[in-house]
Amino acid sequence: MQVILLERVAKLGQMGEVVSVKDGYARNFLLPQGKALRANEANIARFEAEKAQLEARNLETRKEAEALGEKLGGQQFIVIRSASESGALYGSVTPRDIADAATAEGFSVDRKQVVLSGPIKELGLHDVTVALHPEVDVTIQINVARSPEEAELQASGKSIQELAAEEEAAAEFEIAELFDDIGGAASEDEELAEAVEAQAEETDEDK
Repeated sequence: MQVILLERVAKLGQMGEVVSVKDGYARNFLLPQGKALRANEANIARFEAEKAQLEARNLETRKEAEALGEKLGGQQFIVIRSASESGALYGSVTPRDIADAATAEGFSVDRKQVVLSGPIKELGLHDVTVALHPEVDVTIQINVARSPEEAELQASGKSIQELAAEEEAAAEFEIAELFDDIGGAASEDEELAEAVEAQAEETDEDK
């Protein structure tokens, strides 16, 4: 199907261009979202008549998107999820989750603006693109962690593997200290037993 674009569409074309697309893509995405019209004489004439208005509206929305992008770009948002020790999530982080996290921090982001090649399924820091406008993209970072404390450590640059190694080392240190304490207590018991035995021997000699 041939359509005339009413705005820039990534990998397809600029506003006003007539392009050929698959029928399903046009019917399910471009036409219902107002991004294009069927390229017939009536619609091409309609576009030419409304071109100045469309360009003005596009310019206005682009400026709004650029203003939001300056504040949003580079921001980091925390998403708390359950995960295995290896860092694999029990579930995934979706565009809706990301949009909700950004909105909770005061940014107006719709899930349709979040660009993911696939769901996020691991703990860690993930760069995500947000398409605020056909001509304005920004990158944000999603910090997926099991707790706010873990998120803070990840934000400081530590990976899940490093955190796990630190936890293991701390656990081993605690166990070693425990054995030292037990060993120390045993030594004290032996010293006490020796002292009691020596005192008994002295008493026997006095007799």
